[in-house]
Amino acid sequence: MPATTRSATAWGFLAPGLILIGLSVLIPAAMALVMSFTQSGLDVSEPLQFVGLANIRRLLADPMFFKVLGTTLLYLVGVVPPVVLGALALAVLVNRQLPGIHWFRAALYTPVLVSIVVAAIAFRWLDAETGLINGWLSALLGPAFSPIGFLTNPLLALPSVMVVTLWKGLGYYMVIFLAGLQGISPDLYEAAELDGSEGWRKHLDITLPLLRPYLTLVAVISAIAATKVFEEVYLMTQGGPADATKTLVYYVYDQAFAELEISYACTVGLALFVIVLLLSLVRFAFAGDKGFS
Repeated sequence: MPATTRSATAWGFLAPGLILIGLSVLIPAAMALVMSFTQSGLDVSEPLQFVGLANIRRLLADPMFFKVLGTTLLYLVGVVPPVVLGALALAVLVNRQLPGIHWFRAALYTPVLVSIVVAAIAFRWLDAETGLINGWLSALLGPAFSPIGFLTNPLLALPSVMVVTLWKGLGYYMVIFLAGLQGISPDLYEAAELDGSEGWRKHLDITLPLLRPYLTLVAVISAIAATKVFEEVYLMTQGGPADATKTLVYYVYDQAFAELEISYACTVGLALFVIVLLLSLVRFAFAGDKGFS
């Protein structure tokens, strides 16, 4: 088959996907970029009024933007290390040839299959002042117990939302680490034991260095996911109490659909895009050609 024919066939197979991506991702992204330099409201029939860098200057002077940026970074710091360490520990735990281990792996992966909407609503019921957790604590501690406002206390609301992200993500990232672990030859561990490396020491000497590409991958994609968190916040706290759980994506939603500041919402979205882009560049810089390139 001539090279021209092969090329045309390949592009023919790629065309439907490229058209779909263009219509659903690239064109809306380009429109959002243009609108971030204009002043427009909800009525898309009105002509766009170009305002230059006014929205960016407003963003840099907006205290709420820096507040939600700080909350988003705090969410990232509170979620990514436990996800990476927890998923790695679970992967090491289930990477054994034991009776029924497949069922144990399936049980740990089950939360990934649960809809985030269902998970958030379930945890909202669990964390309510009249919910199951407070009910258990009340039964355990007696009448002197005062219900804990997991979702109404500004200090507890964000960690309570983080728990949902952790619960949903651990099984998914565990599978990634498990794939990496099963690619490590058992002979390496046997050689390490002969050199006196036993127990957890062999994981420090063998497992962690060989899993570096997987560690980078999980850290970066979990950081990107944490940066873009929305459903948990919307369903559990709606940014409250006192804006304690308002993240960047929720702020974009709030500005676009509550305040009807479409152009400014696009500008905040542009800032979010820059953050995600930087995280992606970090992933490529650290992974390089040693793994997922």
